[in-house]
Amino acid sequence: MSFNHIYDMAVARKGGEAALQALLPDVAAPGVLSETSDDRYLSALTRCVFNAGFVWRVIENKWPGFEAAFEGFVPLYWQQVPPEVLERLASDERIVRNMQKIRTVPDNARMVVDAAREHGSFGAFLEQWTSADQIGLLQWLKRNGARLGGNTAQYFLRQVGWDGFVLSRDVIAGLRREGLLDASPSSKKGLEQTQKAFNDWHRQSGMPYSHLSRILAYSVGD
Repeated sequence: MSFNHIYDMAVARKGGEAALQALLPDVAAPGVLSETSDDRYLSALTRCVFNAGFVWRVIENKWPGFEAAFEGFVPLYWQQVPPEVLERLASDERIVRNMQKIRTVPDNARMVVDAAREHGSFGAFLEQWTSADQIGLLQWLKRNGARLGGNTAQYFLRQVGWDGFVLSRDVIAGLRREGLLDASPSSKKGLEQTQKAFNDWHRQSGMPYSHLSRILAYSVGD
């Protein structure tokens, strides 16, 4: 099914093609993910974990405090951090003091370090994973990291510029409107249906997956 009519709906809703194009997310250019240091990936992972279930502005406003409290998110340190350091963070007013989420940092640091040892860097690991198999990457992140299920990993990938879809409420509604999703979006069948739809649209249009995702969302809502 052609993506053209979805694009036209989004253009109409956003007030013109230029207005729509200005709202599309950035996609990392070739090599950028590999060049990004591993501490920035652990920072982004932590930010998305803490954003889940919180008003994002709260985390946004406190983020400089997070960077200071976690001392720049160096994965080699945080993968083996002493328990007493985590205990101190649970009373650190510079951050949101949620111990369950604080404890994800060592787990996700180990994930970053392990992938970097095999691929040279965590960014190189991400760069070699094709967008045509985003559901495979999401499963890998959920299996190897902490609290990276649901949309958390999708938002992490979007934040760092990896080219992929985000299953927001409007994207799900758009897929259902087009008759391309008839299962739970978080189920294996639903994720496979979603991947197929975006793979088909990418082949037809040549657009990045992130752009297709945002345009589909704008064809439904604001």
